[in-house]
Amino acid sequence: MTRPPFEEQPETPPGGFVSFGARDVPPGEKPALVRGVFDAVAGRYDLMNDLMSGGAHRVWKDIVIARANPQPGELLLDVAGGTGDLGLRWMRAGAKTSARRGGPPASAVVSDINADMLTAGRARRGARDVMWLQADAEKLPFADASADCVTIGFGIRNITGRAAALAEMRRVLRPGGRFLCLEMSHPTTAALEALYRRFSDHVIPALGKMAAGTSEPYRYFVESIRRFPDQQTLAGEMRAAGFARVAFTNFGGGVAALHTGWAL
Repeated sequence: MTRPPFEEQPETPPGGFVSFGARDVPPGEKPALVRGVFDAVAGRYDLMNDLMSGGAHRVWKDIVIARANPQPGELLLDVAGGTGDLGLRWMRAGAKTSARRGGPPASAVVSDINADMLTAGRARRGARDVMWLQADAEKLPFADASADCVTIGFGIRNITGRAAALAEMRRVLRPGGRFLCLEMSHPTTAALEALYRRFSDHVIPALGKMAAGTSEPYRYFVESIRRFPDQQTLAGEMRAAGFARVAFTNFGGGVAALHTGWAL
């Protein structure tokens, strides 16, 4: 498969800068800045997601894996997988399917550019069932058409070159493979948007400071969500990357969204 052109959305905004929270920075600086944020929260990443979503991220991730529907022998690549929430869920669901239907078990690779996040993931229960790999989402070290399913959960807004990463995730999918992207998004009503903005500006940083001793990583997360494209724009970027049958499902009135696409 040839890599598709990206004419619909520029990889960087005008002026050659990318967003890092509320700031625009040169693309070469963003990876180190993001790495610093995740180094600071790696040991408390699951707690951070609980604070950001009120615990709802656990339900949303269960829905992701239910939609992914792992089958015997299938391989998942979880990109920017952090501490492995989606990869571990895939393995548990796949084991149940194999026990019921027979056949080889499903398998999973959790990749992330941040070594500290992977270290935290390897300490979790069930971690030995998953392959952990440090890799850049923009340069995935996998052959074309090698994965049955690709997921990315709460990671795509932290990637410097989103178009390049989407191209890579499309490239590694086998024909008929599915892509699922879970990300914080944009509320669909003005009233919910105003409420969520107040919660994000005041409650989340305060909770983060109590839980982690600093509010700065949490301010970055809030700012990165606010600057992230809306649901329709991300869907357009997925189509530009070559995904077919692109759709999205809003969670919590658009506070989060699950985007799906297929390699056809």
